[in-house]
Amino acid sequence: MTVIKICGLRRLEDAAILNREKVDAAGFIFYPPSRRFVRPELAGKIKKALRPSIRTVGVFVKEKPERIAALHEAGIIDMAQLHGDESPDDLAIVRGLTDMPLIKAIRVRSRESLQNLDQYDCDYFLLDAFTNDYGGKGKRFDLSLLEGIKIPKPFFLAGGLTAANVAILMTSVHPYGVDVSSAVETDGIKDAQKIHAFIKAVRRKDEEDE
Repeated sequence: MTVIKICGLRRLEDAAILNREKVDAAGFIFYPPSRRFVRPELAGKIKKALRPSIRTVGVFVKEKPERIAALHEAGIIDMAQLHGDESPDDLAIVRGLTDMPLIKAIRVRSRESLQNLDQYDCDYFLLDAFTNDYGGKGKRFDLSLLEGIKIPKPFFLAGGLTAANVAILMTSVHPYGVDVSSAVETDGIKDAQKIHAFIKAVRRKDEEDE
């Protein structure tokens, strides 16, 4: 089954929506410039409101490794996603402080973006479209850039995924997981109907592939 990650939770109501669906992971944005930024105190409350089976992922951009590890120790996040320009050495420092799974986001601009991925000591990659700033913009990247390239770890596909296109994109690249945020929102708020439609599209595709 494809892992489904809904990113950008910032309301207790969001937890109630996800609890009704077959969601595997929920993302908290701990990057203050993002409009989906959530403070750790609220993230902790949302975490407690989620079903235990839903893993929480902290999304960070050039954050201090000690702060990342502290949020895990506090029980707020189960995994960490590094979404900036972190180097392999940066990941190694985080790895040395915590045993939680790590996701390294790669902002794909060209095939060069996908070179030397084996240098990163992470558990998963997340492939997203390149933008001049950080964070999701609902943009897709050219999936043909992945042709002939072996991604050394299981990867999440992100950027421009919707209920209407996720099945065909899954067919193209066979990701380990899919990540969505803006496409399941209305006026910046998580929309229960859009989340349901997205998950239904992914699970229908999973059933077809069985």
